[in-house]
Amino acid sequence: MCIRDRPDDRRGGVLGMGGVHMVTSYPTRTSPVLRGGWILETMLGVRVPSPPPNVPEIKRSRNSKLSTREILRKHREAPSCAACHNLMDPLGFALDNFDVLGRWRDQEGKAEIDASASLPSGEEFAGPEGLRQVLISRKKQFLHHLTRKMLGYALGRSLTDADDCTIQKIAEKVEQENYQSRTLVREIVLSLPFRYQQDIENMVE
Repeated sequence: MCIRDRPDDRRGGVLGMGGVHMVTSYPTRTSPVLRGGWILETMLGVRVPSPPPNVPEIKRSRNSKLSTREILRKHREAPSCAACHNLMDPLGFALDNFDVLGRWRDQEGKAEIDASASLPSGEEFAGPEGLRQVLISRKKQFLHHLTRKMLGYALGRSLTDADDCTIQKIAEKVEQENYQSRTLVREIVLSLPFRYQQDIENMVE
């Protein structure tokens, strides 16, 4: 069956790509934590702090009868873990139907996959399509982060607080023109930091 022939949108966009699921999994198992953290940092620009040094690593025994969701629920009982995991884990749970290689599955071992989740804000969703709607509701946050990454790439340097006004101006223009990628590229090229950088390079030459 071709991807486009499926009755749902499980493969739509970046969230359905096998490469994303591989890089956010361990060699032998999936990880809602890694997947949720990847979404926060890569798509929304939310920095996920490193775990405290005294927190034990999440391990799953081969003989364990607990599902990944149940193991993580116990892990979140520690106050030092809950703050970050309450944000990361739900996003990752929504992608749990994808295995390590990004293949669709309905079971983890003998247990049925539960791809439902809820965020601390109270938002409830399930599966890739539900997660996609959550991210769409944060379109401005995504656009701001994408603009920052694209501008930094175009300038060939790390951005500073002084670049925030440029980022905001470009993002607003992209929003006004219905989120077209060509608008993003055009506004970066026309931005003061980009043009000023070119002038400096010409002076050096």
